[in-house]
Amino acid sequence: MAVRSGLAFVLLINTGVVTCHLEGEAPKKIAIIGAGIGGSSTAYFLRQKFGHNVGIDVYEKGTIGGRLATVTVNGQEYEIGGSVIHPLNLHMQEFVKQLGLKHRKGVPEKVAIFNGEHFVFEETDWYLQDLFKLWWRYGFGLLRLQMWVEEILEKFLRIYKYQAHGYAYSTVEEMMQSLGGERFINLTRRSMTETLQELGISQRFIDEIVTAVTRVNYGQSASIPAFVGAVAIAGVQAGLWAVEGGNKLVCSQMLESAKVNVIHTTVTSISLQQSGNKPLYQVKYESENEGGYDFYDIVIIATPLHHETTNITFNDFTPPFTPFPGHYQRIIVSVVHGYLNSSYFGFPDPKLFPFATILTVESAKLFMLSTGSICPVNITTNYRRKQPQEAAVWKVFSLKPLAKEELKTLFRSYYSVQVTDWLGYPQYQSGKGIPPIILHENLYYLNGIEWIASAMEMSAIAAKNMALLTFNRWNQHLDMIDQKDLVHKIKTEL
Repeated sequence: MAVRSGLAFVLLINTGVVTCHLEGEAPKKIAIIGAGIGGSSTAYFLRQKFGHNVGIDVYEKGTIGGRLATVTVNGQEYEIGGSVIHPLNLHMQEFVKQLGLKHRKGVPEKVAIFNGEHFVFEETDWYLQDLFKLWWRYGFGLLRLQMWVEEILEKFLRIYKYQAHGYAYSTVEEMMQSLGGERFINLTRRSMTETLQELGISQRFIDEIVTAVTRVNYGQSASIPAFVGAVAIAGVQAGLWAVEGGNKLVCSQMLESAKVNVIHTTVTSISLQQSGNKPLYQVKYESENEGGYDFYDIVIIATPLHHETTNITFNDFTPPFTPFPGHYQRIIVSVVHGYLNSSYFGFPDPKLFPFATILTVESAKLFMLSTGSICPVNITTNYRRKQPQEAAVWKVFSLKPLAKEELKTLFRSYYSVQVTDWLGYPQYQSGKGIPPIILHENLYYLNGIEWIASAMEMSAIAAKNMALLTFNRWNQHLDMIDQKDLVHKIKTEL
């Protein structure tokens, strides 16, 4: 049992570092590296836990929002990063409510799945007709898939209750074990294809429906681990929404609400310093005109630490740090303002083309992952989606930049093309290790959770866990970390 007397000295031994500080003595300064949804929500939750006397610096070398970003076409902004939010994403729901933001008005659309020659599935205006078509082609695959995803979501939603009671986890594996036991751990190690086959779902359904979803959401096939596959499926369910004005507003508004100091510069190194027996971390940074450094009691890295994603060096740590193994998936986002070539999809008359979004299966004939007509981040009450024969703004996902011939294949003509080259999310492989959260006594890594599933809400969940973990470890509330059987424990507390 941890001693919680305000006068008691606490001795904490971890990874070879001995820390001695007064219980209840708050850290003076905290650094967060990265101002995407993970770093911004970490700052927001840290302010709630540690109060307003703690200095919080947020370092960001690019724009606030990170992989939540927009481009401008004809004076209107369009999402090019994280675009949709699930209705059960409770942290994102709460952010929007507390920050005074609004849900963006939805615009109806029809979806089709293309195999390079013809559509293998076409959505209609009639829900029951679509269900019949799915049953006729795939049997009961859709029903089995929905039941499986809902069962996973039901267990995963326990995280909100655990976090509301102040419980935290020191590793992503501990979190998954607490929520769903060994079954959840196995879902991060076994492929989506293998898991769905065991549920009796046909290979045709996996190759066409499931693969189309994993390609548009993660740029990868159904061989990804089952847990991230379930998150991908949840990402196309009913009720999805977005933030009016752009999802990136959540990040900037949280930083403003938390009253943090945003430093627009590049962090180059983190070094271990000593202040008596208490570790102190030196963060060095540089910009075009100047460089500098500062010292922090706690440092949280909220940006990927992998070979192609980081230039941060770590000094004076034993053992020395090296970038984590694994790679991020390169995704090219081409935002095209132009006229879709509906003939490519088998519709010579563009007026008869009914689809706003085209997903794809895996095929050597295809050069794109998906193509969709997109709406601006600000939608007025009288807004209508462009007719198929009109010039519209299309977002094309592909694994490599589109050649001119490919653009001519997709579009009859176009006014502009804006290309964003993302390292969007991890390359998911079954059995791949998950990076740690605790790198050193008070040095933490947020983005490990991406390696079980990358999504806005997953980052927000990791951020809340990070705030709780740092607070509980700083104040020696060890009984609030990695607790087992919380379902029954919380019931007893109530």
